[in-house]
Amino acid sequence: MTKVLVSDPIDQAGIDILGQVAQVDQRTGLSEEELIGIISEYDGLMIRSGTQVTAAVIAAASRLKIIGRAGVGVDNVDVPAATQRGVLVVNSPEGNTIAAAEHALAMMLTLSRHIPQAHGGMRAGKWDRKKYVGNELYKKTLGVVGLGKIGSHVARVAQAMGMEVIAYDPFIAADRAQRMQVKLLELDELFRTADYVTLHIPRTKDTENLVNAELLRTMKPTARIVNCARGGVVDEAAIAEAINNGVIAGAGLDVYASEPLAEDSPLRAVERGLVLTPHLGASTEEAQENVAIDVAEQIRDVLLGLPARSAVNIPGLSAEIMERLKPHLQLAETVGLLVSQLAGGHVKEMELRLQGEFASHPSQPLVIAALKGLLSAGLGDSINFVNASLEAKARGIQVLEVKDESSRDFAGGSLQITTRGDQGSRSVTGAVFADGDLRITSIDAFPVNVTPSSHMLFTRHRDMPGIIGHLGSLLGEHNVNIASMQVGRKIVRGDAVMVLSIDDPIPADLLQTITAIDGIQEAHPVTL
Repeated sequence: MTKVLVSDPIDQAGIDILGQVAQVDQRTGLSEEELIGIISEYDGLMIRSGTQVTAAVIAAASRLKIIGRAGVGVDNVDVPAATQRGVLVVNSPEGNTIAAAEHALAMMLTLSRHIPQAHGGMRAGKWDRKKYVGNELYKKTLGVVGLGKIGSHVARVAQAMGMEVIAYDPFIAADRAQRMQVKLLELDELFRTADYVTLHIPRTKDTENLVNAELLRTMKPTARIVNCARGGVVDEAAIAEAINNGVIAGAGLDVYASEPLAEDSPLRAVERGLVLTPHLGASTEEAQENVAIDVAEQIRDVLLGLPARSAVNIPGLSAEIMERLKPHLQLAETVGLLVSQLAGGHVKEMELRLQGEFASHPSQPLVIAALKGLLSAGLGDSINFVNASLEAKARGIQVLEVKDESSRDFAGGSLQITTRGDQGSRSVTGAVFADGDLRITSIDAFPVNVTPSSHMLFTRHRDMPGIIGHLGSLLGEHNVNIASMQVGRKIVRGDAVMVLSIDDPIPADLLQTITAIDGIQEAHPVTL
């Protein structure tokens, strides 16, 4: 008999759907050891955020075909381990869109009309009408940071309320923003201009503490900021200080860098202009029912042999094919992530050239892996192997695929990604060497031989004496250790590229000093 385990509290509507095709066992609060002990009995697993589906759990799941997360994030699932075992992982990326968007709008209204403070005064027997004179949203400027599904809905509702909407999203095509009647600006200009700012972005290395003291100081003293997206994209100490010192008028926060919010958080000491809620963005009855129905339907369909609509790993590939393509997929994603950090700005076109042995493999997974790498630098964990193509299309990125089986530049073939966009064209080529060793073999047609590493620095400079020594000395003065270095050039005394593998990220102020070195034309820190 087909069996599904539900290990977190799920709306009954989802349970009823699962019951159409399987025996449903609801066992919540299981430890990892307890889950490992019983998971081999089940064909499907439905969870929320409580259950940790580790590699050990997946290894013990001999019958498991699908893991369904009733929500968006899959941080509590070891997706690579599931993919390796051929277990499909699905979520509900749109189930809480309306709930999260409406909570952000509710925060804006609450801040503008001082509702918590007025309510507290009434409960205390006061009648302070003059004390709580508020502001209207009508004809104010709303800055939306991130025009995904939630940010786009906020923009539409705000426009219906008479607000002017501006936005920052480097991955949105200008024509799409124009159709939405939203003006795209750079981040610093948006913060200077907006009366309200609402954040709808993932937490990545680039967005962590994106809203810091320096950025807050550029805002109008009457401006307010709302974060119902992800904790950690706002410097909480900085925003508490900004409100206390009158740098901005207020903020509404629903998510925090560490949850639950610590008792000694500086946010708790802010006496005015701050509204805090305990991560309620998706906490509506409708959203909980929607995600339960969405994921339960997908589990039901997969158990019936039908495709899932919101898989977060590669659908339709067996564990055997996944194992065979593993280094090639890893290279495609790595090169995509690398070239996106070199390109900068909005990428309008990605060309994937498969040469030699690469051209003989199924190309669709390689294209998707390349797009996942290309978009993940800006969009983080929200990008997966299923939605990468859809997200690229939504952002106006054209994809070209070229195969050349005759090319024999390397024994195992090679893969080249070329991007074209606002800041010109960039190209990176990679290959898989013996034992699955990944190598970067050229950058903008400059030959190199580089093993990708976590932290790297790419420069383009004039091929002249002294530049390499100057840069090495500068990094040493700032305690940045160089693990390896490669230089590629086409002609003597022409242009050259240099690739440094380093132990730590390059600080922003050091990068400015590097670019000021005579002869260095550009410098790009890369994190893989």
